[in-house]
Amino acid sequence: MFSKRTAQSRQIDTSVPEALQTQAAAFPPIGTTLPQPYYTPAGAGADMSPGDTKAAPAWKKRFKKVLMVLLVVGLLIGGFLGVKVLINASKTFNGNLFGLLQQDKLNGEDVGRVNILVAGNSADDAGHNGAELTDSIMLISIDTKNNKAFMLSIPRDLYVDIPDNGYAKINEAYPDGEQDGFSENGYAEGGMGLLEKVVSENFGIDINYYALINYTAFKEAVDAVGGIDVTIASSDARGLYDPSRDYSKSYKAPLVDLTNGKHHLDGQTALNLARARGDAYGSYGYAQSDYTRTANQRLMLVALKEKAASAGVALNPIKVASLLDSFGNNVKTDFKTSEVRRLFELSKKIPSNSITSVGLNDVNGKNLLKSYTNSRGQSTLIPAAGIDDFSDIQAYLQELMTPPAPANNSNQ
Repeated sequence: MFSKRTAQSRQIDTSVPEALQTQAAAFPPIGTTLPQPYYTPAGAGADMSPGDTKAAPAWKKRFKKVLMVLLVVGLLIGGFLGVKVLINASKTFNGNLFGLLQQDKLNGEDVGRVNILVAGNSADDAGHNGAELTDSIMLISIDTKNNKAFMLSIPRDLYVDIPDNGYAKINEAYPDGEQDGFSENGYAEGGMGLLEKVVSENFGIDINYYALINYTAFKEAVDAVGGIDVTIASSDARGLYDPSRDYSKSYKAPLVDLTNGKHHLDGQTALNLARARGDAYGSYGYAQSDYTRTANQRLMLVALKEKAASAGVALNPIKVASLLDSFGNNVKTDFKTSEVRRLFELSKKIPSNSITSVGLNDVNGKNLLKSYTNSRGQSTLIPAAGIDDFSDIQAYLQELMTPPAPANNSNQ
């Protein structure tokens, strides 16, 4: 191969044989700028500029191409997730979608306590009787100053006075409010507003926000993060077993069949565990029936929170998109779009071991509830102190919400 300088100075000798003249004719006239192949060294990159004597290595070309592909993919993923966020935010949260760019303080944050009422029903299950009843009710209380939280399960069979509807199980408050078109200052509209009022007045606390979740939301959220890990620690050495049929599986497996120890649960298995009370004949491990069920629900919510915050999920666009879908299609709440980022930031600061899981049936070895048969012959629960007497329960909640006194480091 000729260098540029050699090629330009070559003279054609017409006295040479005709065959050589034919070969020489292949070269351009003297002074012509040579095309790339005449001066590009063998194996050099096509991006070498005229006059270069050394081309960029081949790996640089490949690197540029890969970088460009990654950039395009990144833009597509970013746009995809952006659309997901906007679509699902419009379904789930209140307010302008541009509020997602803000980070407004939450209600209650100024006093250091944000209380969220979470209720679950099976409205998405057409074949479920009483689908509008909120069979899962939980209070999540966030201590924004000390980065702690507690989750309190409220039994669905708690017998309360529902305004304008009389005494009934607390799980009836939501459908009553929906049917009556409940609307009152200080509370959300509809069924969740009436449930907020019942909980707030009886438990003596302010409710700042609510979230209504159906079965599908929980199942899809667990699947979206790739499943959750929980440790079963039943009082029965065999673990947990509820032979009620799981009709989601072709072979009609039992609803729950888990040994004691660690298990990885997919969405359907987690949902089955959240629903099971062990009240079918042949069940074992459910010594406290519904109390065991609600304890399992709290256990799985902590596991879900932990998994969703992990790098394997937070940095995976497909899992994030699936998680957004599960919420967007199946969750109703009164959080505003401008408050969502703040809630996320606060929750990230709370480690799982700083989330206390509590029930009213075991408070320092004491059950704050007792069984009660109402006038219709229904088996219900009322405060241990007596019907409508929530004083002990209110005192316990105040204890949970009172931060511990600072340690005395005095040397006196």
